[in-house]
Amino acid sequence: MATDTTDLGAFPLTAIDREIIAMNDEDFPLVKWDELTEIISANRLEKLKRRPSDLRRYIRWSNETKAEYGSIPNFVVQERLKWTPLPSSIPGEPPKFEFLDSVPFKNQNDFKILKNDWPYGLDTGIVHICVWLKTPIETDSSTGDVTDHSRSLIKKFVDDTFSSKLDTAFGPGKGKDHVLWFKNWVALQSVRGVDHIHVLVRDAPPDMLEDWTRQ
Repeated sequence: MATDTTDLGAFPLTAIDREIIAMNDEDFPLVKWDELTEIISANRLEKLKRRPSDLRRYIRWSNETKAEYGSIPNFVVQERLKWTPLPSSIPGEPPKFEFLDSVPFKNQNDFKILKNDWPYGLDTGIVHICVWLKTPIETDSSTGDVTDHSRSLIKKFVDDTFSSKLDTAFGPGKGKDHVLWFKNWVALQSVRGVDHIHVLVRDAPPDMLEDWTRQ
């Protein structure tokens, strides 16, 4: 049965969005770990979608948040990150922040780890985390993807922060099998202007999840 979308405002729905919105959650195929690994490995990030009920709520929340805060980045910066952007003289310019180290992830005060408020439709046991940065992550202007240097910085951070910690739960060298990461291409970002990476962890102990996102 089709779902009424008249209350979803002016959100730019794609054809796939409309298909998902018309579905019930029970009919939506959750992405399992092996499939998630393939999607990220192939950089087919556009295949990651939210559950129908979550997508409908996200669209309504997005419309309401934009009306109140002017943009999603404004909300994230003010309410979730609690960061103060540097003054800007250019209207509409993405926010910039004072940082302690120009190298991404080098200083703990330059990033914040939070659970994703609006995760994709993932299988049970997979938790979606976002790592937000004050320091810009370099990307390739022609593709929107991260550069090789940025990729190496991200991988080291993910290994040190997540994989090595999960070794204590699953055994030496096993933690990496429970962690995936990606950075959305610029065109796919729902929160543009505030650099962040996505980290997916599988079957992580609750106390470890709490420790990561305690900031």
